[in-house]
Amino acid sequence: MFGRSNDPQPVTPALTESTPPTDAGKGRPTPKRKVSEAANKRPLVAPTTKKASREQAKAQRDIEYRAMQTGDERNMPLKDRGPVRRYIRDAVDARWNLGEFFLPVAAVFLVIQFALSQTAYAVFAILALYIYIIAAVIDGWLMWRSVKKRLVAKFGIEQIPRGAAMYGVLRAFQIRPSRMPKPQVKHGQRPV
Repeated sequence: MFGRSNDPQPVTPALTESTPPTDAGKGRPTPKRKVSEAANKRPLVAPTTKKASREQAKAQRDIEYRAMQTGDERNMPLKDRGPVRRYIRDAVDARWNLGEFFLPVAAVFLVIQFALSQTAYAVFAILALYIYIIAAVIDGWLMWRSVKKRLVAKFGIEQIPRGAAMYGVLRAFQIRPSRMPKPQVKHGQRPV
């Protein structure tokens, strides 16, 4: 049932010198499997190149990280280079933003909500957090309007890169010590 069949298999006549092959234009014997597999084997990436590129990328990241800590414009990542981006960073870092306190305030309100979860006051904690979020968003919008006016006055409307608003607002929502590139101005020290 599952074994070999005892019925004789039909035998096909072997090709001999007298019978022409079906592929008449070949003109050479078929290579052995070992030979054809060896011909197809080649390294996808040279092992030294992969290691060298990894080390080069790490060295470039280290240079960019040091540049972002010191404010060296030449070695910063492309997204942070240029006088317009520097002006946006300095303008955001010079003012107090509600967004930079968002994470600590949210953590406090969530702890209060969990502590008061059995009472009706938990609703007020969540409501206060939503009010703070709305105030922080409005503060970010007002900040960008004033920065954009100063950017247009200093550089012109055509020099403002695409995504500059998001660049400034996202920086405003980061805690000041964790901002990269590091702030180069103090609070209240507006860029000129």
